[in-house]
Amino acid sequence: MQRLQWAATEAIDLIVFPEAFLLGHSYDLTTIRLRAGHASDFALTALCRRVAAYSTTLVVGAFVSVDGRIFNRALVIERGRIIGHFAKAHPNEPGVTAGEDFPTFVRSGVRFGINICNDANHADAAERLAEQQARLILYPLNNMLPPETAGRWRTKSLANLVDRARQTGCWVVSSDVTGACDDRLSYSCTAIVAPDGRIVARVPELVEGAVVFSLPDVEVATDQIVG
Repeated sequence: MQRLQWAATEAIDLIVFPEAFLLGHSYDLTTIRLRAGHASDFALTALCRRVAAYSTTLVVGAFVSVDGRIFNRALVIERGRIIGHFAKAHPNEPGVTAGEDFPTFVRSGVRFGINICNDANHADAAERLAEQQARLILYPLNNMLPPETAGRWRTKSLANLVDRARQTGCWVVSSDVTGACDDRLSYSCTAIVAPDGRIVARVPELVEGAVVFSLPDVEVATDQIVG
C-alpha cells in the first residue's frame, strides 16, 4: 500500500511489479500449488479490495489455479477490479500451463501488453503484441536464481529486453526482484528501454528502488523489490 500511496502522490498512471509478486515465485511444485490456490481463493480478492481507492493501474503477478490447471499470470487491476490478465506463454516452472492469449490494454491512450520473464527469450511472444499496435511491453521478472546461474544472466536479461525493444519498436519496461534469499541471488534487471534499444532508466543492481519515466501520454513506474 505504501508504494501505491507514493504512486498516487506522483500521479503515476501505470506501475508494474515483479513476476509472481503477490505471494512469491517458486520452482517447487508443492509451493506453486499452495500459492495458486491461496491467490485464487483469497489473496486476489483481498488485494482488489485494498487498492480500490487508487487510480493507478497495477500489473501484479501471481500463480493462479483455474479449473485444475495452474497459470503464472500478470493481472491488470484498475480501481480494485481485475480488467484482464496475461498468462506466461513460455513457463519454466513445474506444473504450470502455458498461456495462449496475448491481450493488450489501454491506459491514458497508450496500448500496452505483457510478457513474463522467460518469455523475453522468445521473440514470438513480443511480436504477438506488436502486431496489435502495442507501444509498450511490460516484463515482470524474477531473476532469483542459484548464484552461478544468476551470474550468467546478469547481462543476458537486459540484452534480451534491448533485443525485444529493437525487434518490435516498442518501449520495454521490466520489474525484478533483487538481493539474496536462502541460497539464491538476483542481481536484478529493472529498467526502461526505448524502442531504439537505449536504456533510459535503470535501478542499480542489488538495490531496492523504483524508476519513473514519462512516455508520451503516460507516466510509468517500475519497482525493484528485495526478494
